Amino acid sequence: MSRTRVLVVGAGFAGYRAARLLTRVARRDAEVTLLNPTDYFLYLPLLPQVAAGLLEPRRVTVSLSGTLPHARLVLGEADGVDLDRRTVSYVDPEGGRGALEYDRLVLAVGSVNKLLPVPGIAEYAHGFRGMPEALYLRDHVTRQIELAAAAPDAESCRARCTFVVVGGGYTGTEVAAQGQLLTEALVRKQPPRHGVRPRWILLDVAPRLLPELDAHLSRTADRVLRERGVEVRTRTSVREATADGVHLDDGEFVGTRTLVWCVGVRPDPLVAALGRPLEHGRLLVDPYLTVPGHPEVFACGDAAAVPDLTRPGEYTPMTAQHAWRQGRIAGINVTASLGRGQQRAYRHKDLGFTVDLGGAQAAANPLGVPLSGPLAGAVTRGYHLAALPGNRVRVAADWLLDAVLPRQAVQLGLVRSWSVPLDTASPELARTPGEHTDAPHTEPTHDPPDGGTP
Repeated sequence: MSRTRVLVVGAGFAGYRAARLLTRVARRDAEVTLLNPTDYFLYLPLLPQVAAGLLEPRRVTVSLSGTLPHARLVLGEADGVDLDRRTVSYVDPEGGRGALEYDRLVLAVGSVNKLLPVPGIAEYAHGFRGMPEALYLRDHVTRQIELAAAAPDAESCRARCTFVVVGGGYTGTEVAAQGQLLTEALVRKQPPRHGVRPRWILLDVAPRLLPELDAHLSRTADRVLRERGVEVRTRTSVREATADGVHLDDGEFVGTRTLVWCVGVRPDPLVAALGRPLEHGRLLVDPYLTVPGHPEVFACGDAAAVPDLTRPGEYTPMTAQHAWRQGRIAGINVTASLGRGQQRAYRHKDLGFTVDLGGAQAAANPLGVPLSGPLAGAVTRGYHLAALPGNRVRVAADWLLDAVLPRQAVQLGLVRSWSVPLDTASPELARTPGEHTDAPHTEPTHDPPDGGTP
């Protein structure tokens, strides 16, 4: 008797967790196939540390074939789902096309950068959702400090030493925190000319940092960043971006060569093409994560609008915390549909968040207990080590080495600016010249936190 074909699309937090459970619990009943553009699961919360040179890229990437040995891995980017024929079409890394059939489908395609209708953003800003963007930012920041050390005039030197991060949510706050420490380390080796010092500006239209998190986390992050010299500007955003800098909506012009766009994300546009009901671009599902009218299709993670049973009438936010737990429930419910066990409704209450502010500093509220300083830093790193599905020893070793050795101030130049456009539906892939990218999406948003729960 042939086994049921289970196809998992996407290997982010939700898809990876679902595939891992299915290969452990239901591999006798199901043939599990995982479709993903890359051969790794990316532990996104530690990506700012990659951009800051604290962690090597492979530390935060977990091999899919190595940790999911009983799943069939197909490298490709899904570009269409035929619910009637039960097929998913995809494009492989070399441009070839293919299709996969399924009996059960788990859609966990996640989210991508979201743009606002701001002139110049698509041309001059870069996002922070994938490994190529992190590697580009690491090289770019290093290059700007090196060029500033040889700048012919103070104005050019000042612009190269100015770094603007738009979006004071979880991602933007950590990028600014880690980036400021990186540039301070770089200028100790190559001081800029004309007495210029690195300048970091963190902008958000909200009245405070981390607007969707606890006020304690917001106050702690704000205090730590300001003490380091980061200019935190709330109720402020970019009116226009140019090659020479950014015009802020308060009328100020800031000369800069670096604009990091962390204002938010949108669900992967694949789900909008299904023709099923959406909630702010997310595919509506029931509490069991099934798509109404298609009991063989499950959706979870950022691309799914999952009812929040702890807050009737609302949907769970787009966080890694929810995606990880929804992936487990999706795996359980797919297994139940095969006759093993009972279906479960998704129900989870946030147990707290952690925000890594670089060095020994962090903000955390595990189980509602507010923490800051080195204690919060220890809790944050302990959580990440526990949550990582692999590479724990290597990550801990990198942290230890960073505490006793200086960071390596080199740029490899492996990812070019045109390889990481902001208006792409696949930030996990570096683009090639002439390759098509998606048009910008212009719905305003705040940056949802991607943090974990201790």
